[in-house]
Amino acid sequence: MRTIELTYPHTLVLEELPETVCAIGFFDGIHRGHQQVIQTAVDEAENRNMESAVITFHPHPSVVLKKETEHVQYITPMKEKQELLQKLHVDRLYIIKFNQELSQLSPQAFIDHFIIGLNIKHLVGGFDYSFGHKGQGNMGNIKEFARGQFSYTTIDKVISNDEKISSTRIRKLLQSGLVEEANRLLGHPLKFSGIVIKGAQRGRKLGYPTANLELQPEALLPKPGIYAVCVIFKSQVYEGMASIGTNPTFTADRKDLSVEVNIFDYSNDLYGEELQVEWHKYIREEEKFDSAEALVAQIELDEKNIRSYFTEKV
Repeated sequence: MRTIELTYPHTLVLEELPETVCAIGFFDGIHRGHQQVIQTAVDEAENRNMESAVITFHPHPSVVLKKETEHVQYITPMKEKQELLQKLHVDRLYIIKFNQELSQLSPQAFIDHFIIGLNIKHLVGGFDYSFGHKGQGNMGNIKEFARGQFSYTTIDKVISNDEKISSTRIRKLLQSGLVEEANRLLGHPLKFSGIVIKGAQRGRKLGYPTANLELQPEALLPKPGIYAVCVIFKSQVYEGMASIGTNPTFTADRKDLSVEVNIFDYSNDLYGEELQVEWHKYIREEEKFDSAEALVAQIELDEKNIRSYFTEKV
């Protein structure tokens, strides 16, 4: 998959671009609803013997349009978004920088520049996708702006348990620790990456060495607590347990969250390495224990429960 970052106005030459079928949207999470939009574009591209493309935006429009929003955390940071799109066999990814200038474009100017101007011959969007200044363009009135230069398909909402699958719904589930339900709506495990940094090394002394992860600041963490996770390192998948929290047994006044992962049956040094963590099940809340011994007893129980969970999952 080829990734092309664009700002308005872009300088790509129409005659040098392949004819493409393109899915468009923000696609945070690339959940099952998004996948239907993207898969429709990939299939249509194959039918037309064209390249498939996805147009997405960064940062989230709320960062630009809402003054109180300084930054947004994403279900799928860009690295994970690119990985998922690659797995869906997308040929090219256009990442358009969302800024004030872009937000002021009329629907016609947006279509002329970023759809017709990118040689897109068929556009696929979700029923609620809008474009142009104040979202004045949408999949209901897009024919007005297409100038007969491209055709389009609108994908209806995808429902689960009588409710639309949406990034907002998935975010609420993650905030409640309902990772299994969130993963079901995503159609893949919540996953993000981090670099292993030196921590206080208490885990080693307790018999449970942990990899302390420095995460991408834009990664949306699920609810603090203990989780069953899979860790991907150098294409190998390991089972393990992770903690999101403040280590209250040892650091009662700490406010910032740390992410620590204990990888089962693994003892090599990982400092400086990048790990990807898949979040599979919320086990319990983080607790403050009266002693290190009480903490270790609970960790042993967590390990037993998590190993059983993965055994039963197979």
